[in-house]
Amino acid sequence: MNGLIESSSIQDGRGQKNPYAPWERVLRLVWTCVYWLLFFPVPRFFKGWHRFILRCFGAQIGCGVTIHPTVRILMPWMLDIAEFVIIGEGVRLYSVGRITIGKHTSISQRVHVCAGTHDYVDSRMPLIRAPISIGAGCWICAEAFIGPGSTIGDRSVIGARSVVVKNVPPDIVCAGNPCRSIKPRIIKPLE
Repeated sequence: MNGLIESSSIQDGRGQKNPYAPWERVLRLVWTCVYWLLFFPVPRFFKGWHRFILRCFGAQIGCGVTIHPTVRILMPWMLDIAEFVIIGEGVRLYSVGRITIGKHTSISQRVHVCAGTHDYVDSRMPLIRAPISIGAGCWICAEAFIGPGSTIGDRSVIGARSVVVKNVPPDIVCAGNPCRSIKPRIIKPLE
């Protein structure tokens, strides 16, 4: 067959062990109910309430964090968010792996931070939990995608609709699909 996998040998993931521990499955069910009843319907200006709910589910949330109620979070106990972070409307934090966000970072609307993927060379395509680290003072612009295992250096800017699949150094402005360096980020001193 010239090295190609025969279609009859391809599996769709059924029949293999569930990648989530039993406690994770139960906690995800409870979190989903709490999200729809107590997180999502609460207006954005009750940001202390949103922080409280996430902390109840094991998230490490710093002071002054603002999380829009439409943010979708898969597993809050896999989040580590430093102080004064802003996470905008419709952001998806697919936290099957740990997601760490540094202080004073802004994540704009509809960004997708995806800390999970599949091992596509294995025909069973098992889940891979690949952590993501976003540094301090970063700006992730609207509708960007941050892929599994990526690290974004401090004070970097990721342009709108960019796709990050590799590490981004600090103090850089980058954009595109795949995301590429455009120029250094030079921050003006405060007057």
